Amino acid sequence: MVSADTARNVVGIIGNVISFGLFLSPVPTFVQIWKRKAVEKFSPIPYLATLLNCMLWVFYGLPFVHPNSILVVTINGTGLVLEGIYLTIFFIYSPKQLRVKVIKILSGELAFVAVVAAVVLTTAHTYEKRSLMVGILCVIFGTCMYASPLAAMKHVIKTKSVKYMPFWLSFAGFLNGLCWTSYALIKFDIFITIPNGLGAIFGFLQLLLYVCYCGCTPVEEVQEERKEVEMA
Repeated sequence: MVSADTARNVVGIIGNVISFGLFLSPVPTFVQIWKRKAVEKFSPIPYLATLLNCMLWVFYGLPFVHPNSILVVTINGTGLVLEGIYLTIFFIYSPKQLRVKVIKILSGELAFVAVVAAVVLTTAHTYEKRSLMVGILCVIFGTCMYASPLAAMKHVIKTKSVKYMPFWLSFAGFLNGLCWTSYALIKFDIFITIPNGLGAIFGFLQLLLYVCYCGCTPVEEVQEERKEVEMA
């Protein structure tokens, strides 16, 4: 019979693969940005939220905070590197005002993580206390990461267009949330369960929205057609 630890490791490895796919899912978006030399209406918020989330989870999984969490560290460390690359590309092709916004948010995130690390390591002297302190923050910001595409969902409903809500990012987010929720439930870890369970729900809602609007004519196109008719 397969032990709980073995099952958890297997699910964790699968979760690493799916998470890697999630981190790679924005590649088509950034290839488009690279080719067009402009970020258009794409938002940096999901990538900034993911970067902060990865930093906190890497800290959570370190041996002196929450031992035996190497799979959490490896995938989030990989995500940290990839999100850094995405934000670099985004920064290069953003207008000046948006660049300033990205720098401010990124600086705030780095300062926040540094303060968290200093406070946790100097005030909490047991694994349980350190895991609790960092875990609560991971729940909060992990939820923010998964909820960050809600702005894109609002835009989809308003414009009846899925152009700026990439399908593969939503699909990978759904699978990722589902897998890591399973991982956390095998050997219960509430800090991993909550954000990833919500992530699975948000991902499902995004996919549902995509199905509803992928065949619709965008509002902008309808307005352009009306203008052409009026001018004819």
